[in-house]
Amino acid sequence: MWAIICRSWGEPEDLDFDEMPEPDMIEGGVRIKVRAAGVNFADSLIIAGKYQVKPFHPFSPGLEVAGEVMECAPSVVRFKPGDRVMALVQYGGYAEQVVTEESDVFLIPDNMDFITAASFLVVYGTSHIGIKYKLNLKKGETLLINGAAGGVGLTAIEIAKLMGGTIIAAAGSKNKLELAKKMGAHHLINYSEEDVRARVKIFTKGKGVDAVYDPVGGDAFEVALRATSQRGRVLVVGFASGSVQQIPANILLVKNISVIGYYWGAYRILEPKLLKESFAELIGWFEEGKLRPHISQTFDLPDAGAAIKALSSRQSTGKVVIKI
Repeated sequence: MWAIICRSWGEPEDLDFDEMPEPDMIEGGVRIKVRAAGVNFADSLIIAGKYQVKPFHPFSPGLEVAGEVMECAPSVVRFKPGDRVMALVQYGGYAEQVVTEESDVFLIPDNMDFITAASFLVVYGTSHIGIKYKLNLKKGETLLINGAAGGVGLTAIEIAKLMGGTIIAAAGSKNKLELAKKMGAHHLINYSEEDVRARVKIFTKGKGVDAVYDPVGGDAFEVALRATSQRGRVLVVGFASGSVQQIPANILLVKNISVIGYYWGAYRILEPKLLKESFAELIGWFEEGKLRPHISQTFDLPDAGAAIKALSSRQSTGKVVIKI
């Protein structure tokens, strides 16, 4: 099969487009003919050897796919050849075929195409569990979202709004903030030009935000931390800025703030039942027209390196998807 291949740790431009053996079937596995694959920030980390999962070389990156079931292991009962599905994989999604466990595969709703399906699982799953179960956002609370025009940022806006939150979207350009407003944000902050803390004080009448959703890290995290109210909560989602912050414990103490670490991928093992419940609610919301996935760019498989570069350099908004 044709695939994008990582032969050694490196940059997106070091990836090869070449043939590699089809993956072997596994116990309880589902073989999928891949039609599209979602691009995530983690893909840039995994090819550089900086991710939690470090595959043996050679391997193909890619954490989420959409396509058609080709074959099922004998024990699989939920799927059959021909089913339209979206699936999570540890890696290997940038290829014509993947094999993954039945528990990581989900039927695509009739009103969802393959491109949209490939953009759905990781970003919506991350924001849903993060906001509903980790931050425990309540109706009427104020949520500050850093990197609000990125993949998880836009989904966080949609989900927080459905849960009754008041959303303050922070991003680095006017165009990104216009998109955040279109997706439902109530207040906007351009953190390349404005004082985030001062703007938050205006929007919250001096109180500060109840919660922060931060996939950016670095300086953006520390500013958001100082803009949090007494007994606020801050969710550490990722480090898209490339900088991992050091958290000042004195601020946590004085303001009684909770900083919560959050690695969504671990829920496949830690709480698979919660993951299924989360996706059931999200897919239901999509079928009802309550979610509007935003895909800013699509690339063909040979150009996967450029797709990763577009995302990791923060040139894109929402999701980037590879067509296969």
